[in-house]
Amino acid sequence: MTSTAELTAAPTAPLSMWHKFAVAFALLGLADVLFYDQVPGLSFPLFVAALVAASLLANHASIVRTRMMLAVIMLVVGLIPAIEDLTLLSASCVVLVTISVVALSTNPIASGLGLPLTSARQLLLVGPFRLIPDMIATFRAHDFTRLLLAWSIPVALGLVFSLLFAAANPVIEHWLDQLQPQHIVSSLSFGRPLFWFLMLSLIWPFIHLRWRQQTKTPDAPIDAGADEAPSVVTPLLSPQTAVRSLLLFNLLFAIQNMLDGAYLWGHAALPNGMTYATYAHRGSYPLIATALLAAAFVIVAVRARREDEPRLIRPLVYLWVGQNLLLVISSLQRVHIYIQTYLLTHWRIAALIWMALVAVGLILIVARIVLDRSTVWLVRMNLVTLAATLYCCALVNFTGLIADYNVVHSREAGRTGVAIDMPYLVSLGPRALPAVRRAMLLLPQEPALSRINDRLLEQQASDMANWRSWTFRGWRLQRYLDTHPVSQKPS
Repeated sequence: MTSTAELTAAPTAPLSMWHKFAVAFALLGLADVLFYDQVPGLSFPLFVAALVAASLLANHASIVRTRMMLAVIMLVVGLIPAIEDLTLLSASCVVLVTISVVALSTNPIASGLGLPLTSARQLLLVGPFRLIPDMIATFRAHDFTRLLLAWSIPVALGLVFSLLFAAANPVIEHWLDQLQPQHIVSSLSFGRPLFWFLMLSLIWPFIHLRWRQQTKTPDAPIDAGADEAPSVVTPLLSPQTAVRSLLLFNLLFAIQNMLDGAYLWGHAALPNGMTYATYAHRGSYPLIATALLAAAFVIVAVRARREDEPRLIRPLVYLWVGQNLLLVISSLQRVHIYIQTYLLTHWRIAALIWMALVAVGLILIVARIVLDRSTVWLVRMNLVTLAATLYCCALVNFTGLIADYNVVHSREAGRTGVAIDMPYLVSLGPRALPAVRRAMLLLPQEPALSRINDRLLEQQASDMANWRSWTFRGWRLQRYLDTHPVSQKPS
């Protein structure tokens, strides 16, 4: 007699391909309601939650139950940025977390760095192209003629009953009128079937999961030099060559840092025809590229500690990394000077964040050398830092911050910045409304600001009127607008 424990432990049968296609088409219908010809907002995290639930339902036989709690926590944390506000960054965070959650829940061998990388390849790069082959294979695997015969009688009788009901009920008659081919064709456009096909292609890999299982040979020898630089690099970059390179690089970087110290920090006189803003703007990105190249050189040149390693190489590396940090700090100062003159944009904020990440990466390189860690450790720590930074950035209202900064530091506010850029304020959207109202107090006779305020208010009302485009940040903005009339000074 089978015990209750044995029944509980018995594996569940996976869904058939026909059931999986039914789930996929149900999600397609939900995507059509939420996204087609709609402004995405709250609809995006709702669809993602439904997609993950449907994926686990369709692949319940493969669920790793010990990971489910962690997967749920990851999903909730990953959806928060998109609920706060749907931007390219928050949407990217949601996509990354979604594929990781699905892999964590259903792929036992997926872990660590392989989790997002493997899942991205299977679900986003390869998976969407499997829809058509899987459909063809499903039809071939079943006797499709017998299937049509089995469904012909129910469909025929259902059609008869529908006609009878339509004769008795005008509402059903109206519904059937809408289903007439000419009505369907007239309501369709080229874009909608294309949208359906693309969405179904993206949905299908999550419903029909096919993880590529990696096999390991137990007797394979461990490559002790797997973390080292390729052997072709070794003769080209011997320890003696590395020392000479580091001596020269330190000298060149010292010259650059002294010039930055004189012009950026010491405010020395610049050459004729050059302003501090021009000097700052021209050097920021090349210097960051230089720092990245320097970091790559250090990773290749300084590997595990060896007996033949010259005594000078590590002090020279530490000195050079320190100079690279000074270079990054100078780049931050360059962007700061440029912002003081030409005010903020999204790209300038991105540049500041990027430079800070480069600085952290340089510090991690030093930590890797001091702690004698592997290159894999360095890559992992940089990825963790990048992921944490992107997640935090997804929660920050950079648009509102930019608008407020540009108005407060504008020429109209008595600062040294440029005049308020009206078209740019409009391009920032409703998040700029508090800044627009601050500008209206500075320029009460400026009719353009009133028109901008009315235009952004209409856009905000349109966004909040449709629940699909609702976001938590938009809701907070609406509360601010309701409690701070135009005549009231913005807080």
